[in-house]
Amino acid sequence: MRNHLLLTRISRAGRSILTLNRDREYAALKRMLELKPTDTVLDAGCGDGFWTSRIAKYCGHVTGLEPDQRTIGVAQALYSRSNVTYMCGVGESLPFGNGAFDKVLSVSCLEHFADPQHGIAEMARVLKPGGRAIVGVPNRHDPFLRPLLATVLQALGLYAYGYERSYSRRALRAVLQRAGFTVVAETAILFIPGWLRMLDLACHSWCRPLAAVTGALVRPFVFLDRYVPAVRRHGYLLATVVMKPARRG
Repeated sequence: MRNHLLLTRISRAGRSILTLNRDREYAALKRMLELKPTDTVLDAGCGDGFWTSRIAKYCGHVTGLEPDQRTIGVAQALYSRSNVTYMCGVGESLPFGNGAFDKVLSVSCLEHFADPQHGIAEMARVLKPGGRAIVGVPNRHDPFLRPLLATVLQALGLYAYGYERSYSRRALRAVLQRAGFTVVAETAILFIPGWLRMLDLACHSWCRPLAAVTGALVRPFVFLDRYVPAVRRHGYLLATVVMKPARRG
């Protein structure tokens, strides 16, 4: 499937050259989720709120959920909007009623769950029948071996995100289908070496002069993403669009 989505979760300080395509990214998200002005959206694992605040431009209300209260404080400080609510909570036990949301976004979240299948079931529970969701997880077959890099960093105690598993496209599809979802589209994002992505964000956050160097290294991958669509399926983050079947009768 050729649907394309570039999701970037980076702070105000860490906006790298990859966000040069941000207008196209937002339009792709709106199209793939079929966002409507009245939609209620859950951003499960909202991080610092950068992406949450962008989603809010296209819908009625967005709830950003994050397990770390300090991160919630950053989101409220940086990306507050009248139609956005940030709250503390975990994806494996969502603090919402059945069918509470029209759309759900879960990126870089599922891979950290102790019980991923239960986390997906929770997502299906809070999504209204007929609603859509996007799930993004690390690509086990990333050609630049990012899962191996993450494993090494975890072993050295240098990976800030804790334990992280990766998925093949088939494995992710199976998890989603077991929860009752229908797969609508499959793609991947961020065709770039993981170490370069991490270094680029670090330079933008803490050493801006060096960002010119990493930016030059990143630029060829931006070019490939824009003009060689086939590489997108091999990005280091799988992105799958699913739908919860509507009730019959």
